[in-house]
Amino acid sequence: MTNNNNPVGMFDSGVGGLSVLQHVRADLPQETLFYVADSGHAPYGNQPADFIVRRAFAITEFLLERRVKAVVVACNTATAAAIARMRAHFSIPIIGIEPALKPAVAATRSGVVGILATGNTVRSDKFAALLDQHGQRARVIVQPCPGLADCVERGDLHGPRCQILLARYLQPLLAEGADTLVLGCTHYPFLIPSIQRLAGPAVAILDPSPAVARQLRRRLEAGGLLAEIHATGGARYFTSGPLEPTAGIMEHLLGHPVRLEALPAHALHDTLECLKLKT
Repeated sequence: MTNNNNPVGMFDSGVGGLSVLQHVRADLPQETLFYVADSGHAPYGNQPADFIVRRAFAITEFLLERRVKAVVVACNTATAAAIARMRAHFSIPIIGIEPALKPAVAATRSGVVGILATGNTVRSDKFAALLDQHGQRARVIVQPCPGLADCVERGDLHGPRCQILLARYLQPLLAEGADTLVLGCTHYPFLIPSIQRLAGPAVAILDPSPAVARQLRRRLEAGGLLAEIHATGGARYFTSGPLEPTAGIMEHLLGHPVRLEALPAHALHDTLECLKLKT
């Protein structure tokens, strides 16, 4: 039976969702978080949608075995591909993430907004609906960024390869007068210092992670599931990838030691059982 002492589950294709975890930890320090980095299958950005759905279900089933009370899909690509089917299938709260286009359109002074995202995110129906809903009040330029999430997965935040890609993807947006940039991948917040340096201080950079933390709080409050205010909280970390390099990259991104655990074998492989979905 779910209760307020149960953990909150989170997952991403890899380490990018740690940017969301940081905001959840800051906003809800009393909660225990179970984070899954599906690094053995990263990146999701150009994977087929049905593959992403299978991974989302396999990981969520693993988290449910650990009695999580909610799941945060800390990945734009997985949210776009899988969240509707997840919400139809699982009874616990499922919180997703999407590019912060609405506040960007409200904030722009030049009337030009740039979105940095993965290929699958910008090709998704969910992203198209977001553009239809909020993209009419400003000129929105969508920039796919192949290879950028891979840099973060390797812990390469400042190297030549990463900086070359950032300059390549930012240049057309800035040339068109974009004064507001939307981060459409949870890996990208780790690159904010480099993005700001290249874009200049007059360009605003919007990370949707704080909004995800607020929505998680609202859903837990509504369900009477918030952990006790004096609970100590904490985090456990799991991965489908190699433990040693992944742990080192996580520690680099989070700034503290991480004890990383391997996903069990049944969560490493997708089965058709994961896709017995409600219609």
